[in-house]
Amino acid sequence: KKNIRDPAIYRIVHAHHHRQGDKWCIYPMYDFAHPIQDALEGITYSLCSLEFENHRPLYDWVIENCFKGTKRPIQREFARLNVTYTVMSKRYLRKLVETGIADGWDDPRLPTLCALRRRGYTPSAIFEFIRRAGIAKNDSLVDIELLEACARDELNTGAPRRICVFDPVKVIIDNYPADKVEYFPVSNNPTVEDSGTRDLPFTKNIYIDRSDFAELPPPKFFRLKPDGEVRLMGAYIIKCGDIVKDDDGNVVEIHCTADLAVGNGNPTDRKIKGTIHWVSADYCEDINVTLYDKLFTISDLNNMPEGTEYNDYLNPDSVKKLTGCKAELALGDAAIGDRFQFVRMGYFVKDTKYANTYNRIVTLKDSFAKK
Repeated sequence: KKNIRDPAIYRIVHAHHHRQGDKWCIYPMYDFAHPIQDALEGITYSLCSLEFENHRPLYDWVIENCFKGTKRPIQREFARLNVTYTVMSKRYLRKLVETGIADGWDDPRLPTLCALRRRGYTPSAIFEFIRRAGIAKNDSLVDIELLEACARDELNTGAPRRICVFDPVKVIIDNYPADKVEYFPVSNNPTVEDSGTRDLPFTKNIYIDRSDFAELPPPKFFRLKPDGEVRLMGAYIIKCGDIVKDDDGNVVEIHCTADLAVGNGNPTDRKIKGTIHWVSADYCEDINVTLYDKLFTISDLNNMPEGTEYNDYLNPDSVKKLTGCKAELALGDAAIGDRFQFVRMGYFVKDTKYANTYNRIVTLKDSFAKK
């Protein structure tokens, strides 16, 4: 084998070491230190990526000549785990951190373990992703959507439901008493039988998401629209009335009437197609939400067009920060690292770095545009 013809196994450098000082001048090379350390630590199988396959004869030679009569470690190689829309190069990841493109090594868009933890991925979801991806001898590209699917499978049953309105617009129920507070029971997780319920307060003033209202609705728009009806999730059916705008033409208030006779039941004389989420304007709290997406715009970064580099494909919309979101009060008891499904919006985790902030783990279903 060529790599055991007079191999370089250590260097002699008369230089001051940052940790050991001038204690020695011999610095072992990787091919020398790797097998010795494995043997001393009792490693049974040393698992390496494919580029070390040609180094195996030297690995075995060092073991054989340094540890005769002992149980020897065995080196085996497999293909690297390449993931779509992701860079695994530590050198480039460091560049992203040092230039401020990434918010530290734990930036939730990076593939580091601390980043995956901050993003909200659980160890079991990561293990399941590795199990499904499998181990191979040939280079392959695993779709990041597989990791997202593993997370969704676990969070669907494991994450309590909470309501959060990202872009709030006030709705005033004109025929509802101003001093009345009504509580509607809402399931903590409809997929889990014994998950229990919580009481959601309903008042005259509520917030809905701006995207759930259209003054000029497109075809098949089943949410709130002029003279249209929509169901408030778990509560009343409301009908749109007067619309109040500011000087710039932005909708700031929507006046509605509620079908108080039907309550949270179903009317017999008509069918209500749309259902939207909401929170009481008097019983809610402000939170910040960060929406994360793929860091790059192309899937296979190992086969970029000639003359291009990673920075050419950075996704400008990979992170969006939302402030002033309105969340139900039940979210106030959340601890750092707690995971929830924000109804209709995706799965989220309370951030470890920024106060009162929730990071999106994954959407409810894949929404990344494929070309």
